[in-house]
Amino acid sequence: MSLEGKRIGFGITGSHCTYEEIFPQLERLVHEEKAEVVPIVSYTVQNTDTHFGNAKDHLKRIEEITGNKLIKTIPEAEPLGPKNPLDCMVISPLTGNSLSKFANALTDSPPLMAAKATMRNQNPVVLGISTNDALGFNGVNLMKLMAAKYIYFIPFGQDNPEKKPNSLVADMKQLVPTVESALEFKQLQPIIIPHAQR
Repeated sequence: MSLEGKRIGFGITGSHCTYEEIFPQLERLVHEEKAEVVPIVSYTVQNTDTHFGNAKDHLKRIEEITGNKLIKTIPEAEPLGPKNPLDCMVISPLTGNSLSKFANALTDSPPLMAAKATMRNQNPVVLGISTNDALGFNGVNLMKLMAAKYIYFIPFGQDNPEKKPNSLVADMKQLVPTVESALEFKQLQPIIIPHAQR
């Protein structure tokens, strides 16, 4: 399926170590796939500097890639429901914190509001997880979302089984084909991939 002309929301939460993996996918959506990308960032992304980079630099780069102004607040994200709909909403990376909130219907950040608005329109939401506890306490929330209608996952695997046995991270290189499948209301397979394939 072509993504040309599709309106794709792209939500980013606070897995700072994963940003360098998603920037190329943003560029691919915009420049190769010719999609319109609407960037939506969590409060953590907006306000947290780490050794992976400064928040203001990340925000600037996202705006430069997409050519669109960032959605930074819940009120700004709410109109992505019936008033100004998306064809598909992506949240990648999706932290364990945001995963648990989404699975339990807590809408306290712009990306989660945008996802809720998109599901209200019965359009697909694509999740790219990046969490150290997906196979721990958060496992129940992961399974809850995997069983939910309109939710699709970028294939994921254990990124460091020896040192972080509960950690799962999506293969961000499969973001575009996952979106293509989700727009046909299909889950890209295989969804669980061996660590060596990431």
